[in-house]
Amino acid sequence: MNLVQRFYDQAYRYNDRSFIGYKAAGQWRTLSWSEVADYVSTLSAYLSSMGIKKGERVLLLCENRPEWAIADLAIMSLGALVVPAYTTHSAEDLRHILKLTEPTTAIVSNQSFLDKVLEANVSVDCVNNAIAIDEGLHAKPDWHTALHAWPNNEPGCERPDLSAVDEDDVCILIFTSGTSGKPKAAMLTHGNILHNVDTAKMILDTIPVNDQDRFLSFLPLAHAYEHTAGLHMPITQGAEIYYCESTDKLAQHLTEVSPSVCTAVPRLYDMLYVKIRASVEASSGAKRWLFNKTVEIGTKRADGLPLIVSEILLDPLLTKLVRKKLLQRFGGRIKYFVSGGAALNPEVGSFFTALGVGIIQGYGQTEASPLITVNRPADVVMDSVGSAFDGVTLRLSEEGELLVKGPNVMKGYWRDEASTAMTIRDGWLYTGDLATIDDRGIVRITGRKKDLIITSGGDNIAPSKIEGLLTLEKEVDQAVLIGDGKPWLAAILVPSEDLLNSVDDQKQVNATLNAVLKRVNESLNPAERVRKFILHNEPFTIDNGFVTPTQKIKRGLVIERFEEQINSLY
Repeated sequence: MNLVQRFYDQAYRYNDRSFIGYKAAGQWRTLSWSEVADYVSTLSAYLSSMGIKKGERVLLLCENRPEWAIADLAIMSLGALVVPAYTTHSAEDLRHILKLTEPTTAIVSNQSFLDKVLEANVSVDCVNNAIAIDEGLHAKPDWHTALHAWPNNEPGCERPDLSAVDEDDVCILIFTSGTSGKPKAAMLTHGNILHNVDTAKMILDTIPVNDQDRFLSFLPLAHAYEHTAGLHMPITQGAEIYYCESTDKLAQHLTEVSPSVCTAVPRLYDMLYVKIRASVEASSGAKRWLFNKTVEIGTKRADGLPLIVSEILLDPLLTKLVRKKLLQRFGGRIKYFVSGGAALNPEVGSFFTALGVGIIQGYGQTEASPLITVNRPADVVMDSVGSAFDGVTLRLSEEGELLVKGPNVMKGYWRDEASTAMTIRDGWLYTGDLATIDDRGIVRITGRKKDLIITSGGDNIAPSKIEGLLTLEKEVDQAVLIGDGKPWLAAILVPSEDLLNSVDDQKQVNATLNAVLKRVNESLNPAERVRKFILHNEPFTIDNGFVTPTQKIKRGLVIERFEEQINSLY
């Protein structure tokens, strides 16, 4: 079995049923399973005619759209390796990717991306052919030629011969986030990803999530999380996939698409939490009471606590007046949000669960294809990332680092034996994450080993917990904790847009943020309290280089940028 065979099996089974939804000229359109299968077959044959063979690499630079999935499957069908790149990559980022992986062909969606690839290729000189998806470009051969003018006037040539594509073959080179140093390319096999989706299927079946469901895909498909959970997992479920045009249209598309499953990173849920809370605070006293009562009763139920008689009688009314209205904001059909890519704040998870919108939190990393642990729907432990997937073994090193062994673990890093030897030892993947594992096998991630702050007083502090508490405050948009080697903690704070718009000068901003620190510090022990902060009004973004495409702040880069100001605090 391989990923392409899995897809063709499902295409044969579901044939003319809708498979992929996308928006074109302002209207939602769909492609059936059989249509996508025909396009995959035709593109596979075309790539083969260009000389793409097993083991060769093909760069894929494209937004989330049907063509991404078609290209992914077509490249894999030849035994070639997909090299996905983020649409936010600069020419310099692409130069690193080209130099390391040496793809001979690039599939790009538009002229702008093609120009960046060509600029990067000047010094590397490995890309000989480019296939441009959008019509009207000068790149030849183009997507229209590949799918409509060759080998005949209609897509749908014979299915490719997959007999030479083995489960143990590497199928994709997915780059790590690069939050610390140059990104490395993880070699993931068909078997790695199949293990992820097959074990996840057993869990989704209990909800159930099946061929009647619809996924909304908006995280970058170049990321291991979305590639597995947003593409190959719904293929295995026989579910529909709808592609979101951009993250800023997510709220609109939720109501238009009405998905039943949506995968996202905690940053999204944090932002929704803050917005909903702010909206409630601005509402009338009666609405505010109803909402807070809904959260209170829902939290008690989620925690397994008994309800008193008045709460039992009131709860159905709250479901009608509050929970159902909130559900409509997410399209009305959402069964579960799936959270991964970083730690979900337990308060946020409990909040949505209390309001009737379940969140399943899992944990993983690119090197594990990426899924390692997950909470089971019937046994959600909100302050944890759940227990190991079937077939995956976990243990802790003497330093408390989480180690992983199983069929999900990558083959290694592409052309980087030294990093591979450091990361995989005796078959164990060293995750770099500090964790605890209780008697039930429930895993709690306590911090990132490299991010751990050790103060001059010897206190070991994981910054993610404190940063999470700060960004749950409506006045704070982003926070980076600092204090490694220092006597106490400080933070770099980016105020929310609402705060900046509601005050007249920086003094008021500073006063407000000092009040925020005071509130947050009340819930922390003395060593964790933040004494001072550096105010930074410009958000850290992908565009200015301080945030990864999956919304992780590049801590090392931020601290380097503010080194002088940090030193002046102490």
